[in-house]
This record gives sequence, structure tokens and C-alpha cells, in this order.
Amino acid sequence: MTHRATPTPQSLTRAAGVAATAAGLIFIGVQLNHPHLDVTSIATTEVVVRSSLKVLMCALALAGFTGMYLSQIRRNGLLGLIGYTLISAGYLLVLATTLASAYVLPHVTASDPGFVEDFIAAATGGSPSGDLGALGVVLQLQGFAYLGGGLLFGIALFRAGVLARWATLLLAVGGLVSALLTVMPDAFYRLLAFPNGIAMIGLGLSLWASARLVTTRPAEGAQTAGAR
Repeated sequence: MTHRATPTPQSLTRAAGVAATAAGLIFIGVQLNHPHLDVTSIATTEVVVRSSLKVLMCALALAGFTGMYLSQIRRNGLLGLIGYTLISAGYLLVLATTLASAYVLPHVTASDPGFVEDFIAAATGGSPSGDLGALGVVLQLQGFAYLGGGLLFGIALFRAGVLARWATLLLAVGGLVSALLTVMPDAFYRLLAFPNGIAMIGLGLSLWASARLVTTRPAEGAQTAGAR
């Protein structure tokens, strides 16, 4: 008779930790030696591959943040809920706009290069020369949710005192650093991935370790009781 493996809260938490760590590594990796984005480069295979990896990063980050919130839902409190909701919304919007830049914009460059230029400018913290309509509002909401969510969720995780505090602080401060970098040239703009990427790696490893600790403690307690 076969036994089906049943996921446990600890195994799901460990999986979320692995997802967050992978997201942080991808976040940093795709920015290394990133070509300057313009109407020509956005249609290249390299940029499409990098954008596809960013989509994967967003999905992994969402799984990681969900694990961080749910694993200590009482400790995270209302601030944690607000921060989690904001940062999740931010990453969902990043996922959507990255999908568009990877699989839509390359096919629009020939027919409407001006729109592509404005999209790139707005997405990288610049000022578009044309009117992007509702898309411009979405990109502004994306930036607000991404930065505000990182700040609030980082503070909530720090107050919970379960995950590595240096990583929770870096997540919170990373939003402020990112806000400053968005007004700098493209080469500096790429650096915004590093504080948040490192924070996610640290939080993911800490989340995995905390789940492993919870798993081993009951086993140690059972061994002690048996020895008695």
C-alpha cells in the first residue's frame, strides 16, 4: 500500500524559504551586466531571457513572502498584513509589466517605437514624453506598493523577531534606497536589486532554518520523554 506524502506547515515553510532565496539570487543575477534598455535592445534575445527570469523571480518572491507572513501570522499583526498585502501587490504588478516588456513590447517596437520608449522611461524611473494612460497609473502604483510594502513588511518582520533581523532591516531600508536610485542614471538604477535581493536571500535562509528548528524540537522532545 502506497503512502501519499502530505505537506506539513514546516515543509511548506521550508519551501517558501527556498523560493525566497532563489528569488533573491535571480533578482541580483539578472541585473549583472544588464544592457541599457531602449527600443533596439528590448527586442533582443538576451533582454527577453532576462525579463523571463524576472517573471520567475516575482512568482518565487510571492511564494516566499506568503511563507514569511503565514509562518508567524500572529506576531506579524496588522502591520504585517498591510505590509504583506502591499508588497504582494507590488510584485504582482511587476510580474504583469515585466510580462508585457518581455512578450508584448518587442512586437510593438516597429509600429510604435514612441510608446515603447515611454514605457521604458516610466518603468525605469524616468519621465515619458507621451501619455501612457492607465498604464502610467499602474506603473506609479507598482512603485508605491513595491517601496511602501517593503518598508512596512520589513518593519513588521523586524518586530516579530523570528527571522534574521539584519535581513528584515535591509528589506525595509532597501525600499528607501531603491527610491533614491530610481532618479539616477540607468547604471545606478540597476543597483536597486542588490539590497532587496540580499534581503530576500537572508530572509529565505532564515525562514528555512526556523522551519527546520520547529521540526527538530518535537523530535528531540519525544526522544527525551522516551528515555524517561
